[in-house]
Amino acid sequence: MGSIEADVFYRNGELFVAHESSEIAPSKTLKKLYIDPLVAFFKDHANHPYPDPKQKLQLVIDIKEDYEHVIPKLLADLKGNEPVFDQQINPSAIKIVMSGAVPPAGKFKDYPSLISFDGRPANQYTSDQLKRIGMISDDISHYSVWNGKGTPTPTDLEKMKAVIAKVHALGKPFRFWATKDSPNSWKELEHMGVDWIGTDHPVVLKDFYQNRTKLEYSNPKAYKPYQPTYKSDGLKTKAKNVILLIGDGMGLAQIQAGLSANFGQSNIITIKHLGLSRTEASNSDFTDSAAGATAMATGHKTNNRYISIDSTGKALQSIPDILAPYGLTSGIISSGDITDATPAAFYAHQLERSMTKEIAADFQNSHVDILVGSKRKSFTENPDQKLMDKILAKGYILQKDLKSFVASNANKQVVLLDDSATRKILEGRGEMLKTSFLKTVELLSKNKKGFFIMAEGAQIDHGGHANDLPFAVTEQQDFDRLVGEALKFADQDGETLVIVTADHETGGLSLLDASYRKGTIRGNFSTDDHTNIMVPVFAYGPGSEAFMGVYPNHQIFYKIIEAYRLKKTQ
Repeated sequence: MGSIEADVFYRNGELFVAHESSEIAPSKTLKKLYIDPLVAFFKDHANHPYPDPKQKLQLVIDIKEDYEHVIPKLLADLKGNEPVFDQQINPSAIKIVMSGAVPPAGKFKDYPSLISFDGRPANQYTSDQLKRIGMISDDISHYSVWNGKGTPTPTDLEKMKAVIAKVHALGKPFRFWATKDSPNSWKELEHMGVDWIGTDHPVVLKDFYQNRTKLEYSNPKAYKPYQPTYKSDGLKTKAKNVILLIGDGMGLAQIQAGLSANFGQSNIITIKHLGLSRTEASNSDFTDSAAGATAMATGHKTNNRYISIDSTGKALQSIPDILAPYGLTSGIISSGDITDATPAAFYAHQLERSMTKEIAADFQNSHVDILVGSKRKSFTENPDQKLMDKILAKGYILQKDLKSFVASNANKQVVLLDDSATRKILEGRGEMLKTSFLKTVELLSKNKKGFFIMAEGAQIDHGGHANDLPFAVTEQQDFDRLVGEALKFADQDGETLVIVTADHETGGLSLLDASYRKGTIRGNFSTDDHTNIMVPVFAYGPGSEAFMGVYPNHQIFYKIIEAYRLKKTQ
């Protein structure tokens, strides 16, 4: 905190700290509770109030009554510690500011210079008197009846900004008192330009500001969304291709954050058909990615941590396995670990999502044609030392970087990237997801019978778990760009259904502040885990109307299969 305030009463030769005179207690003196501890801190920190020598501190003493006795007693209590409290002796000293029932301005000169005073904006001060003003304050009720929720009316806001500007023109800091003590009021006061925010909850206020780098994001540059043509949208014809895009951990708040931070623009919100997916697992209302992805991949609810097996442990057929006998090809892409729960649910069958090497080994029995993601070692350093030989024997080409993948025209490829290729967007991942998707579409489009692609924006979830809004929102925007590419292909093709959804929401994100005009957002997380809030499902193309309404997540599987209108091949 940059400022500490104590309310004081003078009684029987002592200064007591209390909000009301009825609360005065013999042990609660200003010297014992404030002055002596501050002197000790100052000495412990090499003659600074804080370990950081650049951080300043002021002690505001709110005189409840009787300044004639309060100030002399205060000066007596400070005697001998002038280097701690007199900034003319020591520039790092703790500044003393008298507030409340202060002397008239004409008497400021009667007190030593180590004492400053809290002024009022309505008062007129001479230049000498102004030198003794440490800050200027006023009751917020003089300007507005605003209750701290939402924003003040434009008229009231202009009055508040005007008084702040007036005080700043005098070269003095300003504060309102009697403000509501809540995060929303704090951020609104900050927007107005006040210099001090008062609180009775310093730990909460500290967290609000100390963690702001993880809770605020300002987008330096917007990207332009693709504008769909809607020519094939909502057609009641069959879908030749289905593209399922899963934003891991992406709830409505994450979508809104990405939208606001992109100056009010988004690919996702151009999609007209939408519904809501209930994400409960078999054994919990709070799903993890394993159970959530399994539901969409197989049409069956299952237990958390299970990968495409039912709650009894029986292996379930996933979409690529169901489509293969009909001659359709499949691709699975992730901007993270390809053996992680979401992509794994489309090709593996395991009791535990952390069994990455067993998940990798399951790939040899899958019908996925293109696999793209990181965690190469789960395949290449597998306990089954012949795993890669077995995979290659089935006609797959192994690629270890995107450049090689893009240059290849092989129909079956395992693209196992270095882990650095799936680092955060903020750390330079670039267009890994878009590049992987476009190449996969190019390769699978050669199959005239159609294809299925699941592409995952894996790290929206990571940002939620880390309670890191810049992390989450930049990942969401990367995923949203992917949505734009899918919509563009769907328009060009005319027979492609695009579905955009999430396996669950992560972090319990709420947005406390946003400006789509400035591309800025501020959020708050209620948990570092998943929530059971319903997640949106957006659908575009033939069969998209089927995805409207509210339904459990495993119904997405059946809606996808129905969209193909499959007829068994001979």
